[in-house]
Amino acid sequence: MTSGSSSAAESKGSDRKIALGLRQNLAQFVLLVAVNALVGGTLGQERTVLPLLADQVFHLDLYTSALTYILAFGLAKAAANYFAGTLSDRYGRKPVLVAGWLIAIPVPLLLILGPTWWWIVAANGILGVNQGLTWSSTVIMKMDLVGPDRRGLAMGLNEAAGYLGVAATALATGYIAANYGLRPGPFLLGAAYIALGLGLSVLKVQETHQYAKTEAANQLSAQESAVATLSSREVFILTSFRDKSLSSLSQAGMVNNLNDGLAWGLFPVLFAAEGLSIERIGILAALYPAVWGAGQLITGALSDRIGRKVLIVGGMIVQSGALMMIAYGHTFTVWIAAAILLGAGTAMVYPTLLAAIGDAARPEWRARSVGVYRLWRDGGFAVGALLSGLLADAYGIPVAVAVVSVVTAASGLVVAMRMRGTDRMASR
Repeated sequence: MTSGSSSAAESKGSDRKIALGLRQNLAQFVLLVAVNALVGGTLGQERTVLPLLADQVFHLDLYTSALTYILAFGLAKAAANYFAGTLSDRYGRKPVLVAGWLIAIPVPLLLILGPTWWWIVAANGILGVNQGLTWSSTVIMKMDLVGPDRRGLAMGLNEAAGYLGVAATALATGYIAANYGLRPGPFLLGAAYIALGLGLSVLKVQETHQYAKTEAANQLSAQESAVATLSSREVFILTSFRDKSLSSLSQAGMVNNLNDGLAWGLFPVLFAAEGLSIERIGILAALYPAVWGAGQLITGALSDRIGRKVLIVGGMIVQSGALMMIAYGHTFTVWIAAAILLGAGTAMVYPTLLAAIGDAARPEWRARSVGVYRLWRDGGFAVGALLSGLLADAYGIPVAVAVVSVVTAASGLVVAMRMRGTDRMASR
């Protein structure tokens, strides 16, 4: 876009009164919820099938080797998250969203046609970029639209849509794989999601950057102007290390996705080794993100009422207990209960962490802070793939799951000690 067209767009936007709030922007908000459900579905096409593909088609012996696809996904998504925040501030939210969908186009083809495991790893690197750009932009756009008062509800709806999309697709692809084989059927569903998501993003989604500017103008006083003009480097340091709340939230996000990387990569293999059918593995693979997704419809709004900290600390402890049940359980019934608890604990944590980041970050640099937080959070996929793979190769999957359980409980204690306990940290 040229400077002239950019100025014209800004002029047009300034002529329209900007009103923050969920009710005032309901149509666009609902559209973004639907788009994020498609983002989640694009990820969900892999949850049941890929661990079985590594074992049954490519015959990978070492867990560390099998989990390379999660490592590639996590590193790519973490980097894309960071750049999504910076690019969203510089060029707008919608271009980042559209770019994310365009990048995803080759993923189903690579998963269907890949003759070697490294094609699958490459597909997951591309998928990570897609998820980082599309999911980050929908998060930022919803924060822009609703303003500060309903941020927890907005994040709950956003993450619920995404992870219900993951769950429904994991269940559907498990059924498709059981009846029609591991390839190509499950990945054709992902191709349909990408086509629909791209079409909606290009034709229907509207830019929201001007809403963040309006919120900033309403909130910032002259004394706060220096805080609003932080450089990207300063935002990174503040979010990662210097600010007690932001940094504790970032480490909790990383540990949470370490858990998810473990669940994604090793749980289907553990369940298969215990003799479960593909259909039952698909149920377990879908149940955890289903409870996670649906639970966020409650926990996001609840965090607006009771504060963020209690839900984050409590959720990490619940996740830790659920992981211990999975590590030392041996029946489908026990694993069903553990999957429900793991989903519930994650639902307590996931939207609340995002809302708390939105509270703590100023509107002018919130998109960049969200990007930094999501960099650390989704870096957890890579850490989880390495840690759990190495532990599983050396000591077995149950020990790997138990170690991650202990790490999760410790992360919750860090939040309890360091995070400020208010739900409106942005007003500090």
